[in-house]
Amino acid sequence: MDVQRAQEISSSPIMANVTCNGRQVYIEHVDQQNGTATIHHLDNRNNKLSVSISNLIEH
Repeated sequence: MDVQRAQEISSSPIMANVTCNGRQVYIEHVDQQNGTATIHHLDNRNNKLSVSISNLIEH
């Protein structure tokens, strides 16, 4: 995924189907300068992670 698309998804009120390492995630925030995103897995909302946007896949 590219940074622009990740930003669009995180700003949208509509939930997109995005995975990271095969698990569905929610994009909370995008850091465009570093190319990272703060995410959480849908089955564990309390565990926030910072990952490279290149690891995110939109289905």
